[in-house]
Amino acid sequence: MSFSIRKTTKADALTRLAQAIAVALSAATLVGCQSTGHVSDTENPRAHNLATRAKPKPVVLAQKPAQETPQDVWERMRQGFKLQDGIAVNPRIEQQRLWFASNPSFLEGAGDRGSLYIHYIVERLEEREMPLELALLPVIESAYNPLAYSRSHAVGLWQFIPSTGRYYNLRQTNVYDGRRDVTASTGAALDYLSRLHDMFNGDWLLALAAYNAGEGTVSRAIERNEKLGLPTDYWNLPLPQETRDYVPKLLALSQVVLAPDAYGVNLTPIANEPYFEVVEINNRLDLSRVAALANIDEDEMFQLNPAFKKRMTLDGPQHLLVPTAKAQILTASLSNMKPEELLSLQPKQQVFEEVASRAPSRPRNYRIKPGDTLTSIAKANKVDVKDLQHWNKVTGKNLKVGQTLVMQDNTRTRATSSAGKKRATTYKVRKGDSLYMVAKRFNVEMQHLKRWNPNSARALKPGQTLTVYKPH
Repeated sequence: MSFSIRKTTKADALTRLAQAIAVALSAATLVGCQSTGHVSDTENPRAHNLATRAKPKPVVLAQKPAQETPQDVWERMRQGFKLQDGIAVNPRIEQQRLWFASNPSFLEGAGDRGSLYIHYIVERLEEREMPLELALLPVIESAYNPLAYSRSHAVGLWQFIPSTGRYYNLRQTNVYDGRRDVTASTGAALDYLSRLHDMFNGDWLLALAAYNAGEGTVSRAIERNEKLGLPTDYWNLPLPQETRDYVPKLLALSQVVLAPDAYGVNLTPIANEPYFEVVEINNRLDLSRVAALANIDEDEMFQLNPAFKKRMTLDGPQHLLVPTAKAQILTASLSNMKPEELLSLQPKQQVFEEVASRAPSRPRNYRIKPGDTLTSIAKANKVDVKDLQHWNKVTGKNLKVGQTLVMQDNTRTRATSSAGKKRATTYKVRKGDSLYMVAKRFNVEMQHLKRWNPNSARALKPGQTLTVYKPH
């Protein structure tokens, strides 16, 4: 997909300057000939000297070097950044940038989770010619966790509250929540941002502020400043503190992504290619059974299709998002299956009855108190520690007092169910090993290896033991 590159090379500028000089000199010579046509060059030493010193030469138009397609989505994003233009030194941005530099694991973890979705979001933004900094908005909203749930009942990558979700046609039932649907919520979020951009006369900073605080809050702040004769740009509006930090946070985050090494952040490369494809389905299916059919990790299947709250396609769109490498296999398998074979992929009948009779339920949440540990929290809420870690992408080392943990409805996750279908083995790290090399050695995905070993997301150390789940 082509997209505009806003930075002009120095060579291009010099080429245009040379052309302009040549045209100007040619024009001057022509004008001189017309006004003094009766005087020859030999009789006019000034004209002779000028012609000698600045004799026009043919200008070879230098072709602009073709922009190489980035191999890494992070680099593709950098080329499409637009919001940094005109941003001067700003203490509010610097403060947020310092936080990201002091907490590199936050962006690194969000980037790892977002590796499934970022390419899709970048492509949708490019189609609409929107700033690619907006692909970082889910980092701020949800840390790229599609299961994220806030105290204001905002859900999903883009954190839609129920009413806004319904306004943008994101269906919400007890078995399907469109706010968690990767493609549907992304389309809705970009529609909403585009609408706000138009509402505030093409000002992206005001649009982003309205995405956080609501268009009414921003409009009232503008009206107040207008009455007082004060500037009405984002930086001068009296907005809630969260919104005053919101836009600087995105701008600071994009600056860190522009030069991660300078801030001590290690962004794992993300292949600049689609991570998933859409596979059409015509039946109600159990996601765990579909995953087994196509040899897809069950947890990964749910991460791509988190809107199906019961891990079953009982409501919502008639399609699934499937890793690109497995999409053709699944499509062929489903099309070749006989009707009686398809029954084996469908949820059991009693599941339909339970869903029909059960009232809509909300995920539970728990606010961490002093002295809490993952074990004590899991025991108090009757869930498994591994489930708790998986739902919230946390380890025992990064718990903070006041932090909110989400408890999902279905406690049967990859850690318990998928492990039952795979044989666990251990591997002792050797000198020179990396997660990539270990994953390749066991023929497993690197991101799965990270999930199985949450404390090993950073550099490996010789002698360290990793757990690997291999198919039977």
